[in-house]
Amino acid sequence: MKLLLTSGGVTNPSIHAALLQLLGKPLAECDALCVPTAQWGHPMCGPASVRRFVAADPDFRYLTGLGWRSLGVLELTALPSIGAPRWTPWVREADVLLVDGGDATYLCHWMRESGLADLLPSLPDLVWVGVSAGSMVMTPRIGADFVEWPSAPDDRTLGVVDFSIFPHLEAFPTNTLAHAERWAAGIGVPAYAIDEQTAIKVVDDSVEVISEGQWTKFG
Repeated sequence: MKLLLTSGGVTNPSIHAALLQLLGKPLAECDALCVPTAQWGHPMCGPASVRRFVAADPDFRYLTGLGWRSLGVLELTALPSIGAPRWTPWVREADVLLVDGGDATYLCHWMRESGLADLLPSLPDLVWVGVSAGSMVMTPRIGADFVEWPSAPDDRTLGVVDFSIFPHLEAFPTNTLAHAERWAAGIGVPAYAIDEQTAIKVVDDSVEVISEGQWTKFG
């Protein structure tokens, strides 16, 4: 699996070029599945925001609205009830998963419960494009300040990569560089603070920051 971990999506030409490199073909020839699951775990999200995401609303022009050949929905909370033989081929046949933000611990829970987390290592050519929590879920920890799901046992996530991510740098009053520095001091692993114009590309053991904006590495 190849990762493009973003804060705000494919927001500039540099990130777009990185995505094309990962896919190996034009977006108009790629089949995408969008994953809205993390939204259900966050109090600021709900039916209206999920609808805009899956409908490729102009608000989501940097993710679902990029011009894919086909765009389907993979709702992880439904997968355990229909069985892996039905949904596994959908994922295997996709070129890319577009994983939206919300609460990363909720997304992590349903990735494990659904079986998607176990399937992903067997799909070396699949591209995972995460936004916010959709990126943070791949890290070892997100920090207590980012946990919004009341049932989360702690702030741990999948640990596919060995660094953590502080998203939306300078996009909100609570996401300043000073906040990121305090967060990083307690996270216990190397970490990146990234803004909406930054992505982290991960292929095997190679980690590359793609940015036309602001980012900082800690540790």
